[in-house]
Amino acid sequence: MKKLFLLLAITSSGHVVFGQAPTGERPAGAARPAGAMPGGVPAPQEGTGRVTGTIVDADTKQPVPYATVALLNPATGKPVDGTAADDNGKFTISRVAAGTYTVQISFIGYKTVEKSGVVITDAGNTVALGNVVLGSSAQKLGEVVVEGQRSLVEEKVDRTVYNAEKDETTRGGDATDVLKRVPMLSVDLDGNVSLRGSSNIRVLINNRPSTISANSIADALKQIPADQIKTVEVITSPSAKYDAEGSGGIINIVTKQNNLQGFTLDLRSSAGLRGSDLGLNASYRVGKMGFSLGGGGRAQYNTPGSFTNDQRSYSVQGSDLSTRSLLSQTTQTADTRNQNLFGRYSFGWDYDINKYNFLSASVQLGVRNGTNYQDDLATNTIFYDGRLNPTNSSLRDVKVLDNSHTLDATINYTHTYETPQREFSLLGQYSRNTRNNNFTNYILEGEGAGDNIRNQNDSYNQEITLQADYQTPLSKTQLLEFGAKDIMRRVNSDYTTLLNGEVRPGANLSNVFDYNQNVASAYASYTLSFLKSYTLKAGTRYEYTNIDADFRTENAPSIPSYGVLVPSVNVSRKLTNGNVLKAAYNRRIQRPSLQFLNPNRQAANPLNVTVGNPQLRPEYTNNFEIGYNTFIKQTSLNFSAFVRNTDGSIQPVRTANFDTIRTSYDNIGTENAYGGSVNANVNINNKLTLGGGVDVYYATLDNNLSDPLYAASNQGWVASGRLMGGYNFTKGWGLQAFSFYRGRQVQLQGYQGGFGVYSLSVKKDFDEKKGTIGFGADNFFTPTNRIRNEISTATLDQNSVNIFHRTSLRVNLSYRIGKMSMAQPKRRRSVSNDDLKDGSDGGNGAGATPAQGTSGGRP
Repeated sequence: MKKLFLLLAITSSGHVVFGQAPTGERPAGAARPAGAMPGGVPAPQEGTGRVTGTIVDADTKQPVPYATVALLNPATGKPVDGTAADDNGKFTISRVAAGTYTVQISFIGYKTVEKSGVVITDAGNTVALGNVVLGSSAQKLGEVVVEGQRSLVEEKVDRTVYNAEKDETTRGGDATDVLKRVPMLSVDLDGNVSLRGSSNIRVLINNRPSTISANSIADALKQIPADQIKTVEVITSPSAKYDAEGSGGIINIVTKQNNLQGFTLDLRSSAGLRGSDLGLNASYRVGKMGFSLGGGGRAQYNTPGSFTNDQRSYSVQGSDLSTRSLLSQTTQTADTRNQNLFGRYSFGWDYDINKYNFLSASVQLGVRNGTNYQDDLATNTIFYDGRLNPTNSSLRDVKVLDNSHTLDATINYTHTYETPQREFSLLGQYSRNTRNNNFTNYILEGEGAGDNIRNQNDSYNQEITLQADYQTPLSKTQLLEFGAKDIMRRVNSDYTTLLNGEVRPGANLSNVFDYNQNVASAYASYTLSFLKSYTLKAGTRYEYTNIDADFRTENAPSIPSYGVLVPSVNVSRKLTNGNVLKAAYNRRIQRPSLQFLNPNRQAANPLNVTVGNPQLRPEYTNNFEIGYNTFIKQTSLNFSAFVRNTDGSIQPVRTANFDTIRTSYDNIGTENAYGGSVNANVNINNKLTLGGGVDVYYATLDNNLSDPLYAASNQGWVASGRLMGGYNFTKGWGLQAFSFYRGRQVQLQGYQGGFGVYSLSVKKDFDEKKGTIGFGADNFFTPTNRIRNEISTATLDQNSVNIFHRTSLRVNLSYRIGKMSMAQPKRRRSVSNDDLKDGSDGGNGAGATPAQGTSGGRP
């Protein structure tokens, strides 16, 4: 525990200065200290020498982040300087005076390593220790083995990190299964993600966006196998370096990568009741050049379900709600099922040109082929408006095809300097997502029996991004960052309605929709560490958005350009006991994405029609939050509270026309949220791990209209929570369990019901941990989930229930071929288009210190 508190103190301060100069053996000619402090202690003295190295795990060959590095006087054994390793295990101790030292490296769960005889000359040389290997501090007591183990959830000064590679319960799943386990996140059964109740988030993959997530975050997550995710980072208060988009925050999914020498091939497979997957990853690196190849596919099948829908429409005389009278009542029932195939393939290349120049490139392909069915969609409507035929019935089969292909190609150039943390980078990215979203209604009984109505909607979202960034330390405690970026985006949608194969003109603006958007931005950010325990990170970003929309019609609306200035301030304080207190403020903007803008009429269910609104404006959000991290024996605790205020919030708005409900989107007046979260993680003897948390907030929504016929407002508490645990037995056996509950969601015109999921898995490592075989089960006591939805307005009441069958059993198998050795990781940047509000209904941040980053030491 003392080591832990020492570690926290080091990582918070940005630099470490111990009040002694070396008094051990010095090379000939080395100057002695020029003075002494009271009590005979030599006065602090700085030189021009440096000590560098990379700390790696002896077993996994992976970096050991945040290990403590101390520079010792060999005569007294006391520290004279020190630092902490960064995320990649690298460290640098700068301005070391001439002398002979011992370098001591330590970390919880590892044996302490000392490197003696480290000599710094008068000329100020650099001593490169290379890879410093730490072995586990395992102690065998009978049948009990104690080993160092990384926590499942880690709290860093600017983000919450979930170590997904440690969670066996997600094997055979996708990224949505992983995100359900991450603190502050909530995922519904359709894969739509929200952060602290806001779906206005940006999902990045290895710090890069993908055009598929601009269309649908849920689709993007389903294409990423859970086995390929290393960590998930949740950034609730992004700094000015990040795009201003994403009012709720940023989620960065980090996939498994390495900087190893040699060749390795990982094979994995899973087969189960609801789905199967198969994939591989290969890496080859020799000298300065490395290659990586990955690919995999997932199949989802045997997912039956059903739904019922009861809706009533009313007429109102003027705006007098007392005159409300029933117009129609409709009931619907249907059986549902879906089949999906997902694929994700990637190729990467990197080249170390020389000591200070690095080049990398990558290509990623994503594929989705989805088919959803509504079988025997029975509709019965009773009209109360005096019609001669007061009832209307129909029976249909509905088929929805949703196919997409995504290409992301990037190239990055990074130039570093002798001065730690001084860096310049140029980045470019081309992304394109092509999507076909078609539905067909086969009318079996009722009016138009024998007909089929088909809607064909081909669309694409294309982005070209250019970005330049520069950062430099101004002093030991100051870091300056600035840069510029330009995103050139083009969205196109071409839709056609067919009746029995013949074109049927639509009633929208046009059947072709072109939407061109250019976002030019620049930012500046300043980080300061002061008063030993405080860190301030402040910045501002300006973005100018130019829009050119073409609807192929004379009546197309004109959409004005706009600029926005978004400031951000993050402050953290490291307390004397090692605990951390954080506070942050930022202003964010959220632009509507294609699914909100597209005026295509989506009517797979003819009584529930969805139409986009191309005249939507962006929404603006102010975020305030405070956080507190503490350690109590073997338990880490995180407390946070937040306030979020949004103007012009983009929300679904539903109106009724007899028996048909029309859903569109509008910038409603205000949306506010007030809440907090508590998360805890317990590690007992590095064998038993327990974790969990609760997120609660109070939501208020109001469109601020005075006309009672259209006025809408809603409010209420929303809560979600998770509980997980694991136990590592001897001889490679392990057991993990997980449960998650998502409470009722508050919407402008109603509510969406809550649901719960849980899973249990057991695994066995074999062949010296090269292979793993396991068995998992989900929702085995409750085979169905019932999701209730309620909508209530002056002219409409709707209640619906969706039933999902979620019980699943699966067998997992993985095996690794080949062997690699550790190479020093290099510093690289990546494009982050943190923008666009996703179409589902449903960096650097607080307290980052100059010492964080690739240098691991003082600037």
